[in-house]
Amino acid sequence: MEPAFSDDLLLHLRRNGVIAVLMIDRVEDAVPLARALLAGGVTAIELTLRTPSALDSLRRIHDEVPEMVTGVGTILTPQQANEALEAGASFGVAPGMNPRVVAEARRIGLPFAPGVCTPTDIELAVEAGCKLLKFFPSEPSGGLPYLRTISAPFMHLGVQFIPLGGVGPANAAQYLKEPSVLALGGSWLAPKDLIAKGDWAAITQLAREASEIVKQVRP
Repeated sequence: MEPAFSDDLLLHLRRNGVIAVLMIDRVEDAVPLARALLAGGVTAIELTLRTPSALDSLRRIHDEVPEMVTGVGTILTPQQANEALEAGASFGVAPGMNPRVVAEARRIGLPFAPGVCTPTDIELAVEAGCKLLKFFPSEPSGGLPYLRTISAPFMHLGVQFIPLGGVGPANAAQYLKEPSVLALGGSWLAPKDLIAKGDWAAITQLAREASEIVKQVRP
């Protein structure tokens, strides 16, 4: 199987425009956090495997907030790709391009977006059957001008990107106007301090502001 995203999933992510990137320390925060994001119009998440509670949090969201499209990020090993799929992930994301992980995602049928930062990364990803790629770290690498330069030789292949790293409300519109950008990785939508305080109203407001930016750029 190809580690490809279905047309329906790609369309959903494009319309949503922003994928909330989450780090959840406490399982009990998972469902209220997902609901807070939904209330603000954000309907897709990338739940990172950086905490011990990540997979249990994913299961909770998958079961109790089925409207949320749940992706899993920081997939670094083939085993984690399997664990993410078993926990209900709709897609997987990695910070880099690991051929073994991409091959396993292909084998099990998990849509997968590896991380890229150079033309070589993109070439390896395309060869492995990936057309949706995470551009990381976006701003530290050179931002939009750099992305335009490294992606140019591959655009005729239908490659699309999810920039993450230094992207936020100040530059989101510029990124969303770029034809090669499918959606943004929104790590600013759910800061750890707001999650720790359970300030779901503040997270809803951040999500609403991000959704408004998307609507203005992609009516």
